Amino acid sequence: MSQLWSPFVKNLVPYVPGEQPKMTRLVKLNTNENPYGPSPKAVAAMQAELTDDLRLYPDPNGDKLKQSVADYYGVKTSQVFVGNGSDEVLAHAFHGLFQHGKPLLFPDISYSFYPVYCGLYGIEAKQIPLDDEFQIDVDDLINGGENSGIIFPNPNAPTGRLLPLVAIEKLLQHNTQSVVLVDEAYVDFGGESAIALVNKYPNLLVTQTLSKSRSLAGMRVGLAVGHEDLIEALERVKNSFNSYPLDRVTLAGAAAAFDDREYFHETCNKVIASREQVAAGLAALGFDVLPSAANFVFARHPQKDAADIAAALREQGIIVRHFKTERIAQFLRITIGTDEQNQILLDALQSL
Repeated sequence: MSQLWSPFVKNLVPYVPGEQPKMTRLVKLNTNENPYGPSPKAVAAMQAELTDDLRLYPDPNGDKLKQSVADYYGVKTSQVFVGNGSDEVLAHAFHGLFQHGKPLLFPDISYSFYPVYCGLYGIEAKQIPLDDEFQIDVDDLINGGENSGIIFPNPNAPTGRLLPLVAIEKLLQHNTQSVVLVDEAYVDFGGESAIALVNKYPNLLVTQTLSKSRSLAGMRVGLAVGHEDLIEALERVKNSFNSYPLDRVTLAGAAAAFDDREYFHETCNKVIASREQVAAGLAALGFDVLPSAANFVFARHPQKDAADIAAALREQGIIVRHFKTERIAQFLRITIGTDEQNQILLDALQSL
């Protein structure tokens, strides 16, 4: 610590991202990256931007990307916000929508950035436990008391379990006085987007990322869709913080990735098929595997310690994510890789 720090910095507990090891010949299944590259049309669009025009500032509003998102989901561009990764979009939502002097509700096992942002913006966090099957129970959220908002991933992370739209709508019908934010980082791998409900519920905000299903984790693109009033709040925060969050190359590639629907559906379907194969393979080895609608599975072995399994896999050049958090310390989160990577994983587990 330094005497030069602002006082609040001393108490911050930063988010810890998944490890990005520098090992060679690595089977990297710990950070939920897509095993397939981005759309060739997206790559071409980005390459086309590598001209002298890079001397010019990008479009601060990201209008072309907003139009592609709006066309895809059948909403107005005024209902779309874009930012530098969904984490930045979430940060603006915490800052602009959740600071009302009441607790923010979210699951106890969930995306670990939520409590970080609560600490950063001085928001009281109230964690609602998942049920015994590691599912979100909307009745528990409804009965969570007065709140500044409710936020949860769908599918949940790191469990991968999906909450159906009918349950989300029930929550919206009961929680009308604060924002309900549905964080859909993984929804394209087996869920139905709550964006279908935004025109019916003005307090619903849905966030997504292009890092997972559109294979652009290296470009950092996030978005939100909701009522114009919510989007205006995000725009006000953004333009008071960083009015040019996305560069020219990123904007072009992200818009093209949204426009290339055929490639998007093809790669998502590949990941879904591989996920079911991995889940079946793990079950055959005695693992308990939670139902997943994401590009990863969450699994535990009743007779083997999760930390020991992760360490043994690492010795063979295979990296998976192990959380030391209470209730899930015996689970491993395993990203779905290519079919070759998945088989290497299963073969290694068989040898153990």
